[in-house]
Amino acid sequence: MIPTNSAEQALDEALALVSRTPEGGGGTHRSASWPQARDAAAQAGAGVRARTHDVPLGDALGEVLATALDALTDLPSFDTSAMDGWAVAGPGPWHVRPGEGVLAGSGRPDPLADGEAVRIATGARIPADTTAVVRSEHCTEAGGQLFADRPVGTGQDIRPRGQECRSGDLLLPAGSLVTPAVLGLAAAAGYDRVTTRPRPRVEILVLGDELLTEGRPHDGLIRDALSPMLGPWLTRLGAEVTGTRTLGDDPDGAAALLEAVTTSTADVVVTTGGTASGPVDHVHPVLEKAGARLLVDGVAVRPGHPMLLARIGDRADGRHVVGLPGNPLAAVSGLLTLAEPLLRALAGRRPRPRYTAPVHGDVPGHPHDTRLVPVRLDDEHAVPLRYHGPAMLRGVAAADALAVVPPRGARSGQELEVLDLPWASGGCFT
Repeated sequence: MIPTNSAEQALDEALALVSRTPEGGGGTHRSASWPQARDAAAQAGAGVRARTHDVPLGDALGEVLATALDALTDLPSFDTSAMDGWAVAGPGPWHVRPGEGVLAGSGRPDPLADGEAVRIATGARIPADTTAVVRSEHCTEAGGQLFADRPVGTGQDIRPRGQECRSGDLLLPAGSLVTPAVLGLAAAAGYDRVTTRPRPRVEILVLGDELLTEGRPHDGLIRDALSPMLGPWLTRLGAEVTGTRTLGDDPDGAAALLEAVTTSTADVVVTTGGTASGPVDHVHPVLEKAGARLLVDGVAVRPGHPMLLARIGDRADGRHVVGLPGNPLAAVSGLLTLAEPLLRALAGRRPRPRYTAPVHGDVPGHPHDTRLVPVRLDDEHAVPLRYHGPAMLRGVAAADALAVVPPRGARSGQELEVLDLPWASGGCFT
């Protein structure tokens, strides 16, 4: 264990003593480990029956191909010039054909006679019987003749038909993310529409009577930091956010929460706050009334311990509820732990690539739980940032990633798993 004298560490240790199941104890809830929770969220999403839709190319960005992308034509579909220059036939020097030459997009050009040259543009159709294309900078025109400044090889600077693919070739398998480059490839291959898996629909419910939507905090009220943050964050994770609502902590709020989680048309309902066991924490009782099955009920991670994942309905067609803690950085922890793996699986995307980086400086750890610590990434290290308490956003706002710190902490130079934040890693195309 790495020693620390911080009040935060002392509090974590005290909480750990009362929140974990004693060895050999029975009937007491035990939180899932952080890796177990992420795996459970991914498995929950993978178990849902996949939806697909047929969309124009412009609407497919950021979605996942539901069917393979096969070439509809040869690429290129005819022999083309790779450079601006001259199409030539036979050995030089060549007699220059009069006229403006062969342009991209023009019709089939007349064949070349042996010893003849014609000016040609990049992408233009190659005349029949062409031996090579000579770049403009590699030749000289004088007295109606063309002279090459260097040897000319057969097929030089000609892109032959089918060089990239033949009609029917597999370009990309199902499950590929539609990036801007994929849109370009699909268009080049002749597609106007593609079949993809739509983005998972998410509804956000922010719980709390103490939240202000504008102005400065006052009289025991605080600004709602979650509503402005969660929608854009979930969008960057690949979700379609259908709406964000604020519900109170009173009985009317609990009733509205029950109605929302049972009637929402979203694939995932994300709640904030109310996941602990306080007098106005309604999420657990509401989920019980809704007949939900708790898949994850508490995670051994700091911050964010009281997060949860539940399913309403059957495994193939049910709706999922992700319960985030109300503290802002704890909610971020819940997004990375439960929401992101769930949404990636629902969207048909591959799991997040895993990588590590050496940490700069010792990092204190919780006695039993994983810690997620905001870090800045430089060329060589993950540098921990200050202001990483559960209610703080100052650290993560300056961060590139969160480092996964194992129980009992990490020594300087130790390799830690790093979770890129969606805006630092490019995230999902939107």
